[in-house]
Amino acid sequence: MGRTAKYSEQDMLDAALELIAEDGAHAATAVAVAKRLGAPSGSIYHRFPSRDLLVATLWVRTVQRFQRGFLDALASPDPRIAAERAVRHTLDWSTAHPTEAKLLTRHRREDLIALWPDELGDELRTLNDDVARAVRGFAAARFERVDSATLGRARLALIDLPYSAARLIIREAAQPPWLMRSVLAASAAVLEADADASAGGDGAAA
Repeated sequence: MGRTAKYSEQDMLDAALELIAEDGAHAATAVAVAKRLGAPSGSIYHRFPSRDLLVATLWVRTVQRFQRGFLDALASPDPRIAAERAVRHTLDWSTAHPTEAKLLTRHRREDLIALWPDELGDELRTLNDDVARAVRGFAAARFERVDSATLGRARLALIDLPYSAARLIIREAAQPPWLMRSVLAASAAVLEADADASAGGDGAAA
């Protein structure tokens, strides 16, 4: 029977995150992670042959952790409460986790799939599936139909507007006191706008 690894993959990712918080993504090398953990560098290289794969895996974990709170917020049966909670989650999470929030802006899922088709491909291909289903469910509950117009409004209100605000939080290294109120108001306005006045015709959603 082989020996149980002293340091798990999660330990390695935690150490990498600490290094990134201190000195940036370039600092998360296998040697630096090993030194932080007090582990032989070979054990890190065995799991993560390159720094880029280490950071990409950390990116995936960060997305998944962010999404858990987002999905919990959208689980409210009242669409208005769900929308407010989802917006608050994105802004509050970005404020509370500045290193992780900045990390999320560094990569695109499609780029990582191309770079790591064997190591991360399967995980990346389904990474956003739960969020997509939740947004469709929200659109059905809020608008009583799911089509290109209602999905577009839901995505703008729940994802695009809060993500833009999160980038401001990252740049400012803080959440401006006016930001939450403004984004909540903008998100609500998108969801409450008269769909007939704003849509030039609804196409069936893919």
